[in-house]
Amino acid sequence: MLKKFSLTHFCARLSFLSFFLFIFKASLALYAQNPVTNGNVHSDFTAKLINIEAATNETFRYYTTLHNGSGKPAVFEFKTSLPAGWMISYKIDGSQVTSINMTAGGTRDVSIEVNATANTAPGKYSIPVKAIANKDTLFLNLEAVVKGSYGIALTTPTGKLSEELTSGSHKEIHLEIKNSGTLPLKDIELSSQLPTNWEAAFEPAKITQLEPGKTQAVTANLKVPDKTIAGDYAATFTATNTNSNAQAAFRMVVTTSWISGWIGILVILLAVSLVYYLIRKYGRR
Repeated sequence: MLKKFSLTHFCARLSFLSFFLFIFKASLALYAQNPVTNGNVHSDFTAKLINIEAATNETFRYYTTLHNGSGKPAVFEFKTSLPAGWMISYKIDGSQVTSINMTAGGTRDVSIEVNATANTAPGKYSIPVKAIANKDTLFLNLEAVVKGSYGIALTTPTGKLSEELTSGSHKEIHLEIKNSGTLPLKDIELSSQLPTNWEAAFEPAKITQLEPGKTQAVTANLKVPDKTIAGDYAATFTATNTNSNAQAAFRMVVTTSWISGWIGILVILLAVSLVYYLIRKYGRR
């Protein structure tokens, strides 16, 4: 009877030891999946997209999330290393910052904006971003893929930006649109800002595509209303597409036509002749 009791007691202890080992292994597995520091989940720094492609004159925007898992408040300072001439800014709720005060267990969205230089060669560039708090450093390796640049220029064949017109006349203004970037420009539209009642029609009215380095001639048919007062006027022509725009500001000098001038002279002569006639006829009485 005593021997049976000892075996039962031994089996119970063995079962307890097996259960303890099972709990210990489960704890180790849980720790491996969720590492902890001082009983708290690690902090992390993540991005929705780490690789963005854009032109050199566009902004690379990365939407990131910063989590403070240290179990106590911490101030995270942002630092990075960029190619020469590049610019970076960190924004939280639309405000630019260089660091952020995080509560224990807090999470904040951080927008990172990067601008390359205009002469940056196409290619892939690494942007290592750090969030540093005390002795903890969180790393986020972003990538910017530069694919070229958009550029547009609007001028005239001679570079002249002034014209002389007469009241009530039509005038053809010859313009040139040039793709000054390294990427094609699509759907370029022409528009104008003119004095009141002036009109302008463009030929062509829209350019479907303009390759880098190429130039497109455009004619602006300008109409000046009748009875426009002589003087200097300002007119602005604009070429626009979704990626770029350019303007050309003109000085328009309006003069009266020679016919109007001769009519004015004739009216004056007739008035003088009439006065002279009246004086001759009634002056002796």
